[in-house]
Amino acid sequence: MAPEDPSARRPRLTPPIADVRRAVRAVLPTGGRVAPPEATRIETSSPDRTEGLDTRASLATRPPGLLVLVALSGGADSLALAAATAFEAPRAGLRAGAVIVDHGLQDASAAVAEAAADAARALGLDPVLVRRVDVTGEGGPEASARAARYGALDAAADETGAVLVLLGHTLDDQAETVLLGLARGSGAASLAGMPPRSGRYARPLLGIRRATTRQACLDAGLEPWDDPHNADPAYTRVRVRDRVLPVLEAELGPGVAEALARTAEQLREDEQAFTSQIDEFIEELCEPAEAGIAVSAAALAANPAALRQRIIRHVVASEFGVSLSRTQTLEVARLVTDWHGQGPIDLPGGIRATRAGSRIVFSTTGSTEVLPHDH
Repeated sequence: MAPEDPSARRPRLTPPIADVRRAVRAVLPTGGRVAPPEATRIETSSPDRTEGLDTRASLATRPPGLLVLVALSGGADSLALAAATAFEAPRAGLRAGAVIVDHGLQDASAAVAEAAADAARALGLDPVLVRRVDVTGEGGPEASARAARYGALDAAADETGAVLVLLGHTLDDQAETVLLGLARGSGAASLAGMPPRSGRYARPLLGIRRATTRQACLDAGLEPWDDPHNADPAYTRVRVRDRVLPVLEAELGPGVAEALARTAEQLREDEQAFTSQIDEFIEELCEPAEAGIAVSAAALAANPAALRQRIIRHVVASEFGVSLSRTQTLEVARLVTDWHGQGPIDLPGGIRATRAGSRIVFSTTGSTEVLPHDH
């Protein structure tokens, strides 16, 4: 007997399945190209990841059809995403595969990864890659696992030439991210949450509730895996999910998660506008300094506080690769707005901010010489 074609098995189309498929369809490449932001409302501003288009030379060595990969854990969100991608990708003339990252954090992690791989193959996804990673714990368990996971996803995309990697983050994940950013007081960039698109990565499900993805799996006869870490109150995100959001919903009424997601979208638009403004005139404000860079104090003073603070953070991040906290940023800003002869300000990463005449000089510690023509 000939083996059954996985694509021939069609679950009954229900509203949850339709919602997830529609979300995936909106971000898939069309006509051999990655869908433009205007069509998909996704961001393409990540500086360190490519847009993901294959060159003619690389296409010549690969099977027909651009490849889209799904980051699959086996959980309900990524499993519903994988099923929708398996359905939608061929209709867009695309190939669809999956990457399963085994973090090795649980005794049965290898078995869980293989079960997810089996589910991907049953859906008709190809290739299906399983990658084991080492989680070092540097920067905390969550951050370390995330870094290892994205490293594996990047490597898999490079290896296969995938034009897009789909991630299963949902509206609930976005709401949790916004609340965590609010609690940390980390500013608009953090409150903007996760972008729908960042380079080769896309998050089609940011408008879909977690309950919808689980129901989509049930409707399709798929059995998701429940990660025990997602129920462990030792993790801050789990406490936000299980305790904080339910209380907000109970006390403030339904729709809190959707409101938080809308807030993220609005703040992301604001952040993009500020970033575009800064990119347009940043070179006019800056000039080289000894072991660093100098910024016109008058230009900083002429801008509103929101833009001035962003310029300071932008200069330090782009020149030295260091992110300043709000407190540190405001201390630097006082060299412009409250200048009364105060001394240099030491910043993280061995950086020093100094008022030198008409300029604010950012330099490595011990190198605060200014340009000869300063006055």
